[in-house]
Amino acid sequence: MLVIGKNSKVGFVGTGVMGKSMASHILKAGYQVNIYTRTKDKADSLLKAGAVWQDNVADLAKNSDVIISMVGYPKDVEEIYLGEKGIIKHAKSGSYLVDMTTSSPSLAQRIYQEARAKTMYAIDAPVSGGDVGAKEARLAIMVGGDEEVFNALVPILSFLGKNIIYQGSAGAGQHTKMCNQIAIASNMIGVCEAVAYAQKSGLNPETVLKSIESGAAGSWSLSNLAPRMLANDFAPGFYVKHFIKDMTIALDSAQEMGLLTPGLELAKSLYDKLAAAGEENSGTQSLYKLYSSL
Repeated sequence: MLVIGKNSKVGFVGTGVMGKSMASHILKAGYQVNIYTRTKDKADSLLKAGAVWQDNVADLAKNSDVIISMVGYPKDVEEIYLGEKGIIKHAKSGSYLVDMTTSSPSLAQRIYQEARAKTMYAIDAPVSGGDVGAKEARLAIMVGGDEEVFNALVPILSFLGKNIIYQGSAGAGQHTKMCNQIAIASNMIGVCEAVAYAQKSGLNPETVLKSIESGAAGSWSLSNLAPRMLANDFAPGFYVKHFIKDMTIALDSAQEMGLLTPGLELAKSLYDKLAAAGEENSGTQSLYKLYSSL
């Protein structure tokens, strides 16, 4: 197994809202970072800071020792890892593969098996913390795969987050992220309804937040997203369309296990309504618009 050191080359696929910040932390730590993203303009700041552009995923895989992906959908993950021009087809034996996209647990298990057959080491490592967590390198990282591979990658992961926990075998990271998204989904409904109630009753919502965010009602969404709602700031820290994707994965996985998730079903129905109204590229806090328009 390759020992990861400062001479190791890190490839990063996907430099969107979160990926750009994540790649920059590794670059600032002194590693050579190879970059590929579908829209090259999104990587401009990283390239100016010293990242090395790769023309495609195959080239990035050939030229990197550790390959990290942060893309949009499971279909993107499948393409970049398992496609004919993908990572597993072109990476070197002994490479570390780290998918940090929120994706399907079953796909994570498939990637793990395909990588293992090529003597590569794959983990699924989805994150939570949004754009702020990515910028401040304090993401929560949930990891599935072989524990010795997790231990080897902790030095790299520690540049990206503070709460880095090994959850179990391949797919366990993605299952843990589904737990995270299920908890957020119902909580976002509560946050929106609480803010709407405060406004409707004639209270000062900002003052209300000061009272309730430190008590039993406290949550990350209440402290970080409710103020954005009140400021009419609906820019994406996490896109509505990606949250719908996550909830769909969670619902499908729950159905496979025979688990009832009525709260999750309600949340997804509301976000579907929001997306249909043209808000799919807004942040998840834009759910408040459904309440403020009533």
